[in-house]
Amino acid sequence: MVNSDLVFALAGVGALLAAVLPRVLRRRPFSLPLACLVGGVLLYLLPLDLPDPDPVAHRAFVEHTTEICVIISLMGAGLAINRPFGWRRWGSTWRLLAWTMPLSVAAVALVLHGLLDWPWAAALLLGAVLSPTDPVLASDVQVGEPVDSEKADDEVRFTLTSEAGLNDGLAFPFVYAAIALALAGGGAGWAGEWVLVDVLYKGAVGTAGGLAAGTLLGRLFFRAKVSDLRLAEHRDGFVALAATFLAYGVTELAGGYGFIAVFVTACTIRAAERTHGYNGVLHGFIEQIERLLTAWLILLLGGFVATGGLSALTWQGAVAGLALLLVVRPLTGWLAGLRGRPGPREGGVIAFFGIRGIGSLYYLAYALGHADFGVPAEELWAVVAFTVLVSLVLHGVTATPVMARLDRLRERAAEGDGKEAAAQHL
Repeated sequence: MVNSDLVFALAGVGALLAAVLPRVLRRRPFSLPLACLVGGVLLYLLPLDLPDPDPVAHRAFVEHTTEICVIISLMGAGLAINRPFGWRRWGSTWRLLAWTMPLSVAAVALVLHGLLDWPWAAALLLGAVLSPTDPVLASDVQVGEPVDSEKADDEVRFTLTSEAGLNDGLAFPFVYAAIALALAGGGAGWAGEWVLVDVLYKGAVGTAGGLAAGTLLGRLFFRAKVSDLRLAEHRDGFVALAATFLAYGVTELAGGYGFIAVFVTACTIRAAERTHGYNGVLHGFIEQIERLLTAWLILLLGGFVATGGLSALTWQGAVAGLALLLVVRPLTGWLAGLRGRPGPREGGVIAFFGIRGIGSLYYLAYALGHADFGVPAEELWAVVAFTVLVSLVLHGVTATPVMARLDRLRERAAEGDGKEAAAQHL
């Protein structure tokens, strides 16, 4: 039986670590999520009465807790981006979404179907589930606090943050395709409805819902005629949660993609008054909640690993996960960056840091509640958990040194350009 007092105590310790570790590990090649993962493994190896971390037995709990974490992280990402929206300004993001994401889904599905002989529905599901990226799990590769300058975000951090903000929602059509394929038993009669409803309608409603919510809330926050309603003057950070849940809930009720709506809402609120300090208040609060939820969820992931969650993993499933992280993402990311805005060095970093995380856990839990994919749920969870685990370790260890070196090279280049301009002036 679970010891509830022990759970409260450990939750408190986890919250403290979520506050302390980012500062302690700031300049070290060891991220907060990686520390939480190791901590979760160690905790569950001890003879303690801890909650069961089995996602198969507690699918609904995993679905809803990861859902909350994802929408909060989407709000934080949108509020942090300093660069105004635009087709050219966001060119690197559109390339990744148009090329890297669908190619990754297809490549993973082909690998899983070929190596494991899984049904196409299960193979497509895993391709879709593992397609969203998650820079929250390596803070060095995401943009920081909202600032006044529109040029404050370097190309790497901006691209990875904006990509994750959008592909968390754009993965849904692929997940729905896998669900429809499973329910149809392999037929193609679902395709027309899928295009009209799951791609066009839900995507359009998600975008429109986000624009409407962001516009209305932005006006309320910054330009309401009644001062008591002008929330920017009162600096209540928890309003970011209200915006998150409102945009998500209303859009989902209308049948749209709430993930897209939340990110679009955040970007629209930011655009309402781009240089106002209230953006920093909202982002600061949402970032703290996000960090806390992420720490707890990664602790449970560590517990899942420690209690034998990877026992159902086959070598073919491990190869598929490694192929995604080490071959598919870098290659498709590089292809998407050809003739793009980033230089070769920055393009390589963007291609490499395709971090998998909480979004993948959510999508798998969601899909398993809607269809049977002909593969044991334990095996599906093992492949996804293994891929997220490797990503946490690989990207968590490399993010700090890689980004630090990239920043140094960028500073040297700027200094060289400055000296050359000064010489020409003389």
